[in-house]
Amino acid sequence: MEINTKDVTLTAIFAALYAALGVAFAPIGFLALQFRIAGALRPAVAKKPILAVGYCIGVVITNLFSPFAGFLELVFMPLMSLVAGFAGYYAAKFFGKSYVVAGAVIAVIIPISVSWMLNQLLGLPFAVTLPGLLVSEQIVNALGSILFRAVDTRYRWYEG
Repeated sequence: MEINTKDVTLTAIFAALYAALGVAFAPIGFLALQFRIAGALRPAVAKKPILAVGYCIGVVITNLFSPFAGFLELVFMPLMSLVAGFAGYYAAKFFGKSYVVAGAVIAVIIPISVSWMLNQLLGLPFAVTLPGLLVSEQIVNALGSILFRAVDTRYRWYEG
């Protein structure tokens, strides 16, 4: 993967936008049923795998504001976000760099990770938290996919 100045800049903007949205909508972005609005940005990794790094950085910054900020929120979840971002990219690559595929893959990995984390932190049963998280994450990522597909009709933000 070749990284140029434009990619570094795009990654920084992506991280900042994710963090800004994550913090602005923090009340609905944490706990067992969450709608992390910033997650709508995640499908963008379908076009630029380096954005998985921006996603990871954005998660670190957002999770600083978590009521559970600690090792799991500041190390484990950013690491899982990085894994989910790259998994989303590589899965989407087989389907024409589809935003939908990238978002769907990410929206499976992250709920599993969050459910496990909530089990560790609060003792919440994995089987109870996972279904709601899967639904909310799929919704947020589907909305992001729609948004990015709409942008693509006028502007190829990932080229150049």
